[in-house]
Amino acid sequence: MKIPTTLKHKPVITVPNYPSVDGRYANNTDAKGLSLGLAQWNERGQVDVSAKIWRHTGERWSRQSEELPLHRVLDLAILVCRSKAYFREAYRMDNLYDPGNSQIDRIPLQGDAMTIEVCRDNQMLENDIQLFVQSQARDDELISERLVALSRILRDMGYSGA
Repeated sequence: MKIPTTLKHKPVITVPNYPSVDGRYANNTDAKGLSLGLAQWNERGQVDVSAKIWRHTGERWSRQSEELPLHRVLDLAILVCRSKAYFREAYRMDNLYDPGNSQIDRIPLQGDAMTIEVCRDNQMLENDIQLFVQSQARDDELISERLVALSRILRDMGYSGA
């Protein structure tokens, strides 16, 4: 199934075989492709590049397809990496976090720093954090494989450290 090129998001770079590499959903997914292209929210005189996950219901392209600005894709990658690192050591704490200090990190970015913290507003946190860690452990091989690939690519691009 080819990613459509006639909709508002205009693909430039695609991953047409995404269904076969979609983590534990591989070969059984509604995510039919990934693309980088011209964002659907572009206005005259302003062009943004976005990433899009193309989902198909089996009958039509889904409204649940997601389109994100590239900086948000990278922000999510930072969040995944930082949470993965946090939970490597969280087993040392009761309930897998410190109720007195829910902040995990502050990552300096333009103008401010991204605060990453355990969501203490979650009424079911003790249960949900256990489920989160179990899920992360179950998918560790899938996630780690992608992080190794990302690390190699970043190193090859010259992003090897501060």
